[in-house]
Amino acid sequence: MPTLMECGAFSHAGARLAFSLAGPADGPRIVLMHGILMDSELNRDLAAALAQAGYRVALLDLQGHGRSDKTTRAQDLRIDVFGQQALALLDHLGWPHAVIGGVSLGAITALHVAVQAPDRVDGLFLEMPVMERAAPAAALLLVPLLLGARFADKPWRVGARQLRRLPRPQRGLWQSLLNTVSQDPEHMAAIIHGVLAGPIVPPLRERLRLSMPSLVVGHAGDWLHNLKDARALSQELPNAELIVARSPLELRTAPTRLMPDILRFFERTQAARSARTQQQA
Repeated sequence: MPTLMECGAFSHAGARLAFSLAGPADGPRIVLMHGILMDSELNRDLAAALAQAGYRVALLDLQGHGRSDKTTRAQDLRIDVFGQQALALLDHLGWPHAVIGGVSLGAITALHVAVQAPDRVDGLFLEMPVMERAAPAAALLLVPLLLGARFADKPWRVGARQLRRLPRPQRGLWQSLLNTVSQDPEHMAAIIHGVLAGPIVPPLRERLRLSMPSLVVGHAGDWLHNLKDARALSQELPNAELIVARSPLELRTAPTRLMPDILRFFERTQAARSARTQQQA
């Protein structure tokens, strides 16, 4: 049976931010965020699996993405600002704390959340983190997109308009990819500009202090999300473990092998939160 998703929105810093919820209202809480230029549909199938396991999962569309407000102000689309938006979602939902995670941009946004408010983060789920080694590959991918969106905007806009008319696939991954290529060029350019202009990841000295349970999911054969970055991050974080997917698509197209380790990690975050609560009592 498909998992029912509840949709909502809230206002933060003058922007309307959209989110979806799945799972029992009293379940342990998880926030998942998407990759750059994509949307929360990317994590929909993963959220459904976690909801069926008893978790309450929130999927956030970061500003400029998905159903959230668009903007051409690059300063509103920095990754540290995205971290503030995730914390605002916790406030809106009345969640004192949650596991925070995501894929690619969502993963490094989760790191910023943990630096900004470590007491509110039960654990970090970090899939395909984009770290220092990935910067050259990211530039090779994003800078041509930025230039194309800036200087070939008229044909781009026509193509995007046609793509928006196509029916959306059922699987969240393919729906998110189609939504990505359907965006207007000025909004895509602003996202890329904002991400590249601000801090990509928190400094190493701050990452070394993040003691909450963390799971880093690296991908083999992924030139953009360098597996060496994932390995290094799992060694930097004091309480982290690493699992390696066979490809960037495995978790979303054939998750059976990875899900037991992922579910065990989320169980570990709840045990750690319970122990912390008892210590504070």
